Amino acid sequence: MTDNARARKLADRIQVVVAETLDRRIKDPRLGFVTITDARVTGDLREATVFYTVYGDDEERAASAAALESAKGVLRSEVGRQTGVRFTPTLAFVPDALPDNARTIEDLLDKARAKDAEVREVSTGKTYAGEADPYRKPGEEGYEEDAEAGSEAEAGSGAGSRSGSGSDEGGAAKTGEGGVAPAGDDTDGAAAK
Repeated sequence: MTDNARARKLADRIQVVVAETLDRRIKDPRLGFVTITDARVTGDLREATVFYTVYGDDEERAASAAALESAKGVLRSEVGRQTGVRFTPTLAFVPDALPDNARTIEDLLDKARAKDAEVREVSTGKTYAGEADPYRKPGEEGYEEDAEAGSEAEAGSGAGSRSGSGSDEGGAAKTGEGGVAPAGDDTDGAAAK
C-alpha cells in the first residue's frame, strides 16, 4: 500500500538534496544556471523524477542536460546518504515545461492585447446603431404601456381557447366549462353524465 504523504516528503527532500549537491559538489563546466523546480516520487518510492529549468539558449540546455545525466550517480548516492531510505530511488531528470508554457501564455496575451487595441482604435468616434442601452427598464416612459398591451393580448387569446366543447376519442361529447369533463366522470368514451 502506498503512502502518499511519505512519497511527498521524500520528493521534497530529494529536491533539496539534489539542488544543494549541484551547488556544492558538481563542478561540471557544462552545467549552466540550473534550477531544480520540483521532484516527484512514485508510490513505491523506487523512482524519482526531478524537474529542472536552465537559463540560457538551446545549446546551454542540451549541455546542462548532458551534465545532469553524467552526474546522476553522484546525485543518487548523495540522496541515499542524506535521506536514509532502504532503497535509494533512481533519478530521472526532466526539463520543466512550465517556462515554455508561461512564454506561450504571454504570447497569447500579447496577441489579445493587440487585438483589443485594434478594436478600440476602430471603434473610436463611432456611435451605436440604435440607443446605447436598447433595453427598457421599469419606470421609463413606454415601459408600462407595453406590459399592459401584452397582458391584454394574453387574456384574450386564453379566453378564446377555453370556450367550446371538445370530444374524446370515442366520439362522445364532454360537457362542462372550458371543454373539460366534469369531476367524477371516469368513463372512457361513454356518454357524459
